Amino acid sequence: MFAITVRDHVMIAHSFRGEVFGPAQHLHGATFVVDATFRRADLDPDGIVVDIGLATRELGEVLGALNYRNLDEEPDFAGVNTSTEFLAKVIADRLADRVGAGALGANAAGLAGITVTLHESHVAWASYEREL
Repeated sequence: MFAITVRDHVMIAHSFRGEVFGPAQHLHGATFVVDATFRRADLDPDGIVVDIGLATRELGEVLGALNYRNLDEEPDFAGVNTSTEFLAKVIADRLADRVGAGALGANAAGLAGITVTLHESHVAWASYEREL
């Protein structure tokens, strides 16, 4: 399987419900380094997995919709603990929608999957992997 990864970051605010979250139950900020990995079994006719420029642009646009937002106030996340794992899935699903809409070019239709990893710090991160 071939893969390319593009990277960006996002800054959000949120809080959690549940004792397991301790002090994170209070409103707090988080900055995530976000990696989006695109996979396919065979290279496209141009000899690439996907256009890195388009992948970078689309990741930036997906993250732009979340950046500097208090996720507790976003209707899409009402009643949800916006954990790192949950956000990785949201970003992966939104990127998958963009692949399906053709935003990463016609050859991106041959992609097999996407993995999104959110790095909370240099020692902790979470990922979500999905097929296309």
